[in-house]
Amino acid sequence: MSGCCLSTMGASMTDAQIDSCVVDMIGRMTLAEKIGQLNQLSGYGYAPDMIGSIRDGAVGSILNETDPEVVNKLQREAVENTRLGIPLIFARDVIHGFRTIFPIPLGQAASWNRDMVEEGARVAADEASSVGIRWTFSPMLDIARDARWGRMAEGFGEDTYLTSELGVAMVKGYQSDDLSAPNTMAACAKHFAGYGAAESGRDYNTTWIPEIQLRETYLPPFKAASDAGAATFMCSFNDICGVPSSGNRHLLQEILRDEWGFDGLMVSDWGSIQQMIPHGYSADLSQAAAQAADAGVDVDMESYAYISHLNDLVTAGKVSEARVDSLVANVLRLKYRLGLFDNPYVDMATASRFYTAGNLDAARRAVEESAILLKNAGALPIDKSKVKKIAVIGPMADAPYDQAGTWSFDLEKSHSVTPLAALEAKYGKKNIIYVPGLTFSRQCTTDGFAKAVEAAQKADLVLYFAGEEAVLSGEAHCRTDLTLPGAQSDLLKELHATGTPVVMVIQAGRPLALRDDVDNADAIVYCFHGGTMTGPGLTNLLAGEVNFSGRCPVSFPRMSGQVPIYYNRKNTGRPAQGMTLIDEIPLEAGQTSTGCTSYYLDAGDGPLFPFGYGLSYTTFAYTDPVISATEITPDENLKVICTVTNTGAVEGAEVAQLYIRDHVGKLIRPVRELRGFEKFNLKPGESRQVTFTLTPDDLAFFTSPTTREVEPGEFSVWISSDSNSGNPATFNIVAATPDVASR
Repeated sequence: MSGCCLSTMGASMTDAQIDSCVVDMIGRMTLAEKIGQLNQLSGYGYAPDMIGSIRDGAVGSILNETDPEVVNKLQREAVENTRLGIPLIFARDVIHGFRTIFPIPLGQAASWNRDMVEEGARVAADEASSVGIRWTFSPMLDIARDARWGRMAEGFGEDTYLTSELGVAMVKGYQSDDLSAPNTMAACAKHFAGYGAAESGRDYNTTWIPEIQLRETYLPPFKAASDAGAATFMCSFNDICGVPSSGNRHLLQEILRDEWGFDGLMVSDWGSIQQMIPHGYSADLSQAAAQAADAGVDVDMESYAYISHLNDLVTAGKVSEARVDSLVANVLRLKYRLGLFDNPYVDMATASRFYTAGNLDAARRAVEESAILLKNAGALPIDKSKVKKIAVIGPMADAPYDQAGTWSFDLEKSHSVTPLAALEAKYGKKNIIYVPGLTFSRQCTTDGFAKAVEAAQKADLVLYFAGEEAVLSGEAHCRTDLTLPGAQSDLLKELHATGTPVVMVIQAGRPLALRDDVDNADAIVYCFHGGTMTGPGLTNLLAGEVNFSGRCPVSFPRMSGQVPIYYNRKNTGRPAQGMTLIDEIPLEAGQTSTGCTSYYLDAGDGPLFPFGYGLSYTTFAYTDPVISATEITPDENLKVICTVTNTGAVEGAEVAQLYIRDHVGKLIRPVRELRGFEKFNLKPGESRQVTFTLTPDDLAFFTSPTTREVEPGEFSVWISSDSNSGNPATFNIVAATPDVASR
C-alpha cells in the first residue's frame, strides 16, 4: 500500500484533504474497481465466494456480518489482498439497539426527550462498532399518519417538527463529535422520501404527494438530518407521483445535493433498484442501473444492477465514467470520514462490549420516559398497604422476545427482563399469581380464561399485559384492524367483570384503537415495545417509584376506520360540530339530520387520545401564554412565555408544547402545528417559567414548490400539555411599513 490516500491523518483530516485523497484514489482506479465500490452484498461468513469477490475488487461494503473475527478476516482480504487496499464498510440495521435493546423509535419518540434519544443511539453505536459495524440504516425519518403501516414502529410518529428534532438527536448519538472514532457508526437518514405516506397503509405502496406537501411535511426531517451532518441517506421503496425514489433525479440530485448541499452517500434500499422493473419504470435491470446511477444512487444494495451492467453501460456511452466517478467519490469519502483507511480492524481486546451496567441503566430509563399513562381511575400507583396479591395476566407479561419489538436482529432474549420477572423481584414471587390466560397475542381460544378469572378473583389488583407480538409490526407487517389482536379484548372484559381493579399495560408497535377497551380498565399504560429492560422500567412506574412522563407521539384512533388520523389536519368548510352519533339518529331521519359537518357517524371527530397527551401521578397547571408583542413584521421574532406549576403531591416531569395556527393564508394552514417543546421536572408546588422564541422560519410555509414565505395576518399560539388543550394568545403579522417599523 502506498500513496497519500492510504497514509492519512485520521480525525485531523479536513474535508479538503479528504477530497484530495478521494480524487487521487479515483485517478488510480480501473472502471471495474470503481464499480466494485458501488456494490453492497449481504454477508455469509468467511466463504470462498465472498473472499473471491473482495479480492477481485467487486464489493465495497457488506451488511449483516456481525462476527468480529469474520469481519477482520474479510477486511484483511480487502486491505492486504487487493491492488489498492481500499477497506470495506460493514453495515447493519441497528435500529433501536444492538444487543442492549432500547424502546422502538416510536416509543423513544414518546419520551419527547432529545437527550435520551441521543444516548440510546450512542449506546447502540458503541455496542455495534465493537464487532465492526460502522454503518447503521437509521434513523427512519418517515412521517407516518396511518397506523396500519407496520413501519410506523420504526419512526418518530406523525409530526414533522418532533421527527426532525429526534432524528437529529439520533444522528448525533450514532456519529458523535468525531465520526472517525472507532466506536461510532455512520447514520443513515431513511427513507428518502414519502415512504410513510404509502397508500392505504400498505408497505411498499405508491404515494402521490404534491411537491408543496412533500416540502412542507415529509422533507424537513431529512433536511434537518443533512444539516446535522448525517453521513448517509437511503432512498425509499415507493414511487412519488409515478417516479420511484431509486430513479428520482429530482429528489436525489436536484433537491438533496444541488439544493441542500449534501455530500454524503446515498444507498438504495434492499433490491430497490431492481424493483423499479415491477414498478413499471424500468424495462430491465440494465435500464434500472442507468436510471439509478443518473439519479444519484451511490451504492446498490443487493440488486446486482451496477456490478452486472454498469461496465457495459459506460462502454455503450449510456452512463458516463464521470458519473461513475461521482458515485465512487461519495463512497470513498465516507470511508475516509470513518477513519477506515487508518483503522480498518476491530480491536479484539475490546470487542463485544455488551450489556454494561451503564447501558442497561440507560435502557431502563428510556422505558420509564417512554411509557404513557393514558388513563388512571385511582388504580395506580400500586398501594402496597392495600395490594398484597397481584394477578399478572396476559400474553405480553412474560414475552422476552416480543417485548423487544421489530428490528431487533441482534436480540439475545435471555437478557430481556420481562414484566413478570421484574414484578416477582420487587414484590416477591409468593405475592404474584401468574396466569397468562392467552399464551400469545393473536390467540383466539378462550381455554385459559377460567384460570385467569380465578386468579383475578384471588388478587387485590390485576396487571393485564396485552398488545402485539413483535412480528405484527415492522416492515411488511401492516394491519387493517387496529384493535387488540386475538381474544385479548374478550379476556379484558371478563377480568373487569370480577370487580378486581384492572390495570392494562399495552406493549405494541403502533397506536391501537382502544375505544371498546377503555371502560374495561381502571388504568391504561401504553408502552411501545420497550426492549431489554421493559420489565424493570414498567415495574418502577407501576410502583410509583418513577413518575410517568411519556406523551403520545401519534394520535390514537377510536376506531380503525379513522386512519390516517393526525392532529395538524386542515380545517374544512364544514368543521365538525353538533355531532349526532349513529345510536342517536331516529329511524327514517332526514339526510340533513346530523348537521352536515365533517365527522364519522360511529366515531365522531378526533382521536381517542390526542397527539402530545399523557397523564402523570401529579397534575400541572398552565397560565395563559404571554407574548412579547401583539404585532410583528415578517422578519421579527416573537417570545411566548407561560408559567407551569406542579399542583400535585409528587414530583413529575412535564412536556410543555408550543403550537401555532396561521388563520388565513394563500394556502389553508393546519389547525395547529408544533413549533417547540421542553421537558422538565417540577417538585410539588414548584413553578417554572417556560419561554419559547418563534422565528420567521417557524411562521413560514411553502406557497409554491420554490417559495417559502411569512404571510401577514392573524396567528394564534398555545403553550399547552397536548395538541388539544390550552388557551391561545393572538398576534398579527403586519407588512413592514415605516409606521409599523417605528413603533
